Amino acid sequence: MRYCVRHTTRYDYASPVSLCHNEARVTPRELPWQKVESTELLIEPRPAIASERVDFFGNRVTRFSIQEVHTRLSVTALTRLHIQGRPRPPRDVDDDWQSATSHAARAPELRQFQLDSPFIVREPALRAFASPSFPVGRSLLEALENFNRRIFETFTYDPDFSTLATPILKVLQARRGVCQDFAHLMIGGLRSLGLSARYVSGYLETLPPPGQPRLIGADASHAWIAVHVPNWGWLEYDPTNGSLPGDRHIILGWGRDYGDVPPLTGIMNGGGAHKLDVEVDVEPQGDDDENARQGALNGI
Repeated sequence: MRYCVRHTTRYDYASPVSLCHNEARVTPRELPWQKVESTELLIEPRPAIASERVDFFGNRVTRFSIQEVHTRLSVTALTRLHIQGRPRPPRDVDDDWQSATSHAARAPELRQFQLDSPFIVREPALRAFASPSFPVGRSLLEALENFNRRIFETFTYDPDFSTLATPILKVLQARRGVCQDFAHLMIGGLRSLGLSARYVSGYLETLPPPGQPRLIGADASHAWIAVHVPNWGWLEYDPTNGSLPGDRHIILGWGRDYGDVPPLTGIMNGGGAHKLDVEVDVEPQGDDDENARQGALNGI
């Protein structure tokens, strides 16, 4: 699948901003199955200083500073990329899940994805929630598939329920939230069992209802997770849709939780209250078979 992704973030300020420093994580990663063909970042007002770096987790980060007085900030990332099918672990690496926890305990490079992070704290309640999917002796992949499906089947997607500040335990108690909440919840359960899990930020191609046109800008950012499978690598799961991500999931970056991969952060002098608007469009390119596309999941 080839896509053109447009991600626009606009801030309208109640009073003038004289100076701002920002970081944007809106350029997809280059991966064996994800090839970035071109990317462009359009910023208004034009930055006085701009540079790109790679952060601790390997994500692409653009730093920029605006040094003129302004009342609106607009950041648009325009990327063309090609997505292929992700590799899947062979069954001969699928040992029982307790072996995976033992492997994680002996791997220092995985430690950061086992410990608490700003948005995810290991809790007895999270372990208790995850445990029915992880009986003694069950294979890691079977346990993960069951846990992923349980979240999908027993939680309600509710964009009005939570904010960035909503604790995981409140999401667990209410059995509702959004993709970010479900990713944090699944990671919290896995880390509470001793497994290594990370947060993945990106996009999911969405399809309109039958007979309806695609609405430009109506897509949204998406979040899912990845779990480390010993002797193989990182396997992704999408608890919001109860699926394994495929060629319609586009990866921006990953980290311990949302706090490591926010699309846009910064500090400013002035501004007061502000209004935020975000528009995302994931547009397929080329002559892909429409019937195949109709099998895609609706993104949330």
